Amino acid sequence: MRTSTLISALIAAPFALAVPPDLSTPLQQILNQAHQGPLYTYPTSLTQDIIPKLIHSHNDYWRDVPFYSAISVGAVSVEADVWLYNGTLHIGHEQGALTNTRTFESLYINPILDTLQRQNPTNSSFLTAPTHNGVFDTNGAQTLYLFVDVKTPGTTTWPYVVKALEPLQSGGWLSTVNSSNEFTPGAVTVIGTGNTPLNQVQPVTPRYYFYDAPIPTLNSTFSNITSLVSPIASTDFGTNFGPVPGTSLNDTQLALLRAQVASAHAKGIMLRYWDQPGWPISTRNGIWRQLKSEGVDIINVDDLEGGAGFSDESNYW
Repeated sequence: MRTSTLISALIAAPFALAVPPDLSTPLQQILNQAHQGPLYTYPTSLTQDIIPKLIHSHNDYWRDVPFYSAISVGAVSVEADVWLYNGTLHIGHEQGALTNTRTFESLYINPILDTLQRQNPTNSSFLTAPTHNGVFDTNGAQTLYLFVDVKTPGTTTWPYVVKALEPLQSGGWLSTVNSSNEFTPGAVTVIGTGNTPLNQVQPVTPRYYFYDAPIPTLNSTFSNITSLVSPIASTDFGTNFGPVPGTSLNDTQLALLRAQVASAHAKGIMLRYWDQPGWPISTRNGIWRQLKSEGVDIINVDDLEGGAGFSDESNYW
């Protein structure tokens, strides 16, 4: 219950504790009243009990509450489509979905910053030094991958993305590469995709953002790309493999998958395939299971609850 009601809890009152019906009445009363006082709460409890899972919230801005819905189920990766108009980065899948209020700042930068501040309180008398934990209370070292999918021309849009990241960068929250090509992990790892221009990412040092390289050409067109430029590479599942004949890849498709996994991992690059089959559910689940078992690092999901709950069935996450 905690994870599924996290967002309403942030805005309204503390959520009720789910109590099994077969408990004794006195124990039920203790559990029901536990959160009425300070004993069972603590400063960094915003993401309490949420276990990070290696899933990517595809088209995250379609969620009921972008970003928060994703972390409420433990997704370690989210995706924001940005469109530049009159100096503002708007969020949406297409132009007709854009509004003046749904911006990169309002839906992603500010909520992420607020979550990090909640997970790293500064007013505690117990602190001996500042902390830089990530968004998950159960694993402060887990980075949040923030994919920024640039929809308008990249040459003009990307500088505005970099500017928008400044509050996260100045707070020391972002993964970085310094001028000596040394990587330092941070609470958030920003990866430009879509129309993001490689020439505004790769040669920049020091740098606090990265590039989503295409999986199929990691050994050809993009052979000079390393994990310091592209920690995660992606590609369209359907374009790459073609139709899935049943609930798993055929021998030819599987051979291609294994070659691409080996090629990327040899460079220290993780993989993500987007737009896998979403229906029938048996096909979707079969492909999820096969991708994970073959070494694909981040599983792209459109159904957040289905992706998060899949671990209960397969223990693959």
